[in-house]
Amino acid sequence: MKRILIIEDDKSISELQKDYLEMSGYEVVCAFDGNSGFEYIKNENFDLIILDLMLPQKGGFDILREISDSKQIPVLIVSAKSDEIFKIKGLNLGADDYITKPFGMGELVARVNSHIKTYEKFKHISKKKLITVGAISIDKQDRRVFVDENEVLFTHKEFDLLLFLAENPNRVFSKEHLYERIWGYDSLSDASTITVHIARIREKLETNPERRQNIETVWGTGYRFKI
Repeated sequence: MKRILIIEDDKSISELQKDYLEMSGYEVVCAFDGNSGFEYIKNENFDLIILDLMLPQKGGFDILREISDSKQIPVLIVSAKSDEIFKIKGLNLGADDYITKPFGMGELVARVNSHIKTYEKFKHISKKKLITVGAISIDKQDRRVFVDENEVLFTHKEFDLLLFLAENPNRVFSKEHLYERIWGYDSLSDASTITVHIARIREKLETNPERRQNIETVWGTGYRFKI
């Protein structure tokens, strides 16, 4: 049974989410403040985290900062903050998705199902263990990336997106196609999510902006991984 951690200070919302997810077959643990949520993350294993931003004690952004480089786990932000700046900040800190309150429980369950399904699918892909392009090596089995033989840490969605592009080199994919392929649904697609993740991948692959050419933008069409 897949385990989900909900970090949400509004107990009525948390319990409603818990009920719907348990009806869908998940084991759910709830934390009502940032500190207790972070302790759960450090000491227990979960398959997905649902994270509110405005939390007592330790805020959602602080939690993201502390786990994004050490945990390969999907993080779904749910927040009343609808401004794009909050969404971009959350994605930049390693979140995989962002839902603005209020939202339907059916949508929440659909997104949880999709993230866990795609994470499990990519985690177990291993036709060929290592993909090497120039100074970049992608270890599919252990989900690790090396640049000039130095390991670079990726969030799980960043890794999934990089792996998909690297396994399909020189092909152009639209933002919509990438969103559907990596996130698992298209009706809720959001171009800014892909844009932010591509930017983060580029920064991690190449510290010199003038040499960030592995992932090429094809204007008006999408992106491709060049070899």
